[in-house]
Amino acid sequence: MSKKINVLLVDDSAVVRQVLLAILSDTPDIHVMGAASDPIFAMDKLAKEWPDVIVLDVEMPRMDGITFLKKIMSERPTPVVICSSLTPRGAETTLQAMAAGAVEIITKPTSGLKNFLLESAPELISAIRAAAQVNVRNLGRRPAPAPLTPATKLTADAMLPAANGHAMAQTTERIVALGTSTGGTQALEAVLTALPRVCPGIVIVQHMPEKFTASFAARLDSLCQIEVREARNNDRIHPGLALIAPGGKHMMVTRSGAFYHVQVVDGPLVNRHRPSVDVLFRSVAKFAGRNATGIIMTGMGDDGARGLKEMLDAGSSTVAQDEASCVVFGMPKEAIKLNAAQRVMGLHEIAQVILHR
Repeated sequence: MSKKINVLLVDDSAVVRQVLLAILSDTPDIHVMGAASDPIFAMDKLAKEWPDVIVLDVEMPRMDGITFLKKIMSERPTPVVICSSLTPRGAETTLQAMAAGAVEIITKPTSGLKNFLLESAPELISAIRAAAQVNVRNLGRRPAPAPLTPATKLTADAMLPAANGHAMAQTTERIVALGTSTGGTQALEAVLTALPRVCPGIVIVQHMPEKFTASFAARLDSLCQIEVREARNNDRIHPGLALIAPGGKHMMVTRSGAFYHVQVVDGPLVNRHRPSVDVLFRSVAKFAGRNATGIIMTGMGDDGARGLKEMLDAGSSTVAQDEASCVVFGMPKEAIKLNAAQRVMGLHEIAQVILHR
């Protein structure tokens, strides 16, 4: 029998602790080693036993979750799943947690909490399993989430037909498409902060819940020389701008004359995600072809692998992040297995690819 994932729950809500304990106790491969109402009590438990994964609220008495998380990452980097409320304040605080090294987000409402947690049990369990697989050596280096929701696994066919191999002719307008998931917030910060103000236009899918992407983009914008913001429907892609797909929406690239724009649309989950990297990459293959570079980075699962292959077949340059620098090697590994990546390289090299192809 494989080793169980030891989990510590830290949340000041007795209801949350009770429901999460019940959910996880019924999961064969997960063992709850303890529950604490705040980080001070949690530290007492950590002194006796260390978990594989910590499920952490961020707004708590005595010591806030961010301070506790930074302490954990400095002493013994450990995968942390953040349980945060879907409020503007909650989003901002959660982004601070991601910057400190958290790897997954589970969102919770301000009301109807018990029923929501019961309904979200598969998402929570998937998040814990994903967190247990991260490369802890790469945690906490810079600013993560990719809740895996059980659903019929649709492909990018659900949003648009495959490219026909005849993408529009090459122009001087070049774009970069970037897809990432678990660990991606740290990776994106490392790449985007290394770029000068003048660089190709960038479109990004980072698996992240609704309401978090706007705050995430604003945080990156404050750190970068380039402009970074959440994409809006019909935004033009232009040099010096990075557009991040909104959580809960798909983002696709289209072309009008010599210029590229994005469409931000509703649609079903693709590869169990919305936004989906495959949807973005397929649209880039279809409308940009040789004018594009596709980059797949750290993340759980295989979203983006097939789309990167479609980009390569359409004439795009393609890159996968290497295992040594990934928090989770899943998505790049699947792309490499499909021979979708022309080059495999470390995180520190990717900014140079964006600049020089």
